[in-house]
Amino acid sequence: MMIFHRIEEVKDQINSWKKAGLSIGFVPTMGYLHEGHCSLIKRASMENDKVVVSIFVNPIQFNVKDDLDTYPRDLERDVKKVLESGGHLIFNPSVEEMYPSNFSTFIEVEGLTDELCGRSRPGHFRGVCTVVTKLFNIVTPTRAYFGEKDAQQLAVIKRMVEDLNMDIEIIACPIVREEDGLAKSSRNVHLNPQEREAAVILSKSLLAAKDFILEGNRDSETIITYIKSILEKEPLCKIDYVEIVDSVNLKPVEKVNKPVLIALAAFFGKTRLIDNITINV
Repeated sequence: MMIFHRIEEVKDQINSWKKAGLSIGFVPTMGYLHEGHCSLIKRASMENDKVVVSIFVNPIQFNVKDDLDTYPRDLERDVKKVLESGGHLIFNPSVEEMYPSNFSTFIEVEGLTDELCGRSRPGHFRGVCTVVTKLFNIVTPTRAYFGEKDAQQLAVIKRMVEDLNMDIEIIACPIVREEDGLAKSSRNVHLNPQEREAAVILSKSLLAAKDFILEGNRDSETIITYIKSILEKEPLCKIDYVEIVDSVNLKPVEKVNKPVLIALAAFFGKTRLIDNITINV
C-alpha cells in the first residue's frame, strides 16, 4: 500500500491506474478510523479496482478551535485499518499542501445547509464542500463512498456533484453501530464511561420515535416533543437539535406522510454526537 503526502504524487499514480483502465473508489475521511469507515473501504474495494482513502483533518470545516485541536489522530493505526480493509493508497496531506497561503476559493451549497447541523455549525458545510471538491479534483474517482450517519453531509455532497456536473457516482452506505446501538464515530473516544453509557439514549430515542409513528402519530411537533422527552430523561444529554425533515430536500415537515429523516444532535460533556433514522410511511 502507498502513502502519499503530496497532491502531484497522487495525481501521477491515479493517471497511471486510469491509463491501465482501472476504476477508482474513494473514501474521504478525517482519520481515526472505526468500523464505519472500514465498511466504506471494504465496499469500495468490492466495487472498484483500486481504492484511495484520504486522511485529512480539514480545518476549515471546524467553527470551534478546541474541537479541531482535540480531534483524534493516529496515522499508524489508520494505515493498519486501511490495509486490512482493502485500500491501496492513502492520501495524507498537510494543511499547507491543501490550503497554500494564497488560497481564496470556497464552495457552498445553499438551501440544504440551512437546517440541522448547518444551523448549529455555521460555515461547516462550506468547509466540507470545499475540501471534498478539492479531493475529488485530485483523486478523480469513479465512485466515492459516504456514510448515512452524516445524512445532511451526504445530501449536500450529492447536490454539489449534480449541480457541478461532476462525473462521480456517490455511494451511500448504512450506519454502522456498536452492539448497544450507538452510532460509530471518531468522537466517541472522547466520551468518559458515564457519557458513553448515556449516549445510547440517542439511538433508543430514534427507535422509540419509529414505533411512535407506526402507532399512528403523524404530527411532527408531537413526535419531536416525544423524542425530546426521552432524551431529557438522561441528565448527561444536552440536546442541540431534534428535527424531522423531508428526506430529499431536508426541509422541515409538519406531517409525517412521506419519507422523512429524523435527525438529532446532542452533547455529552464537550462531545457533540449526531444520529438519524429514515422513516418510510
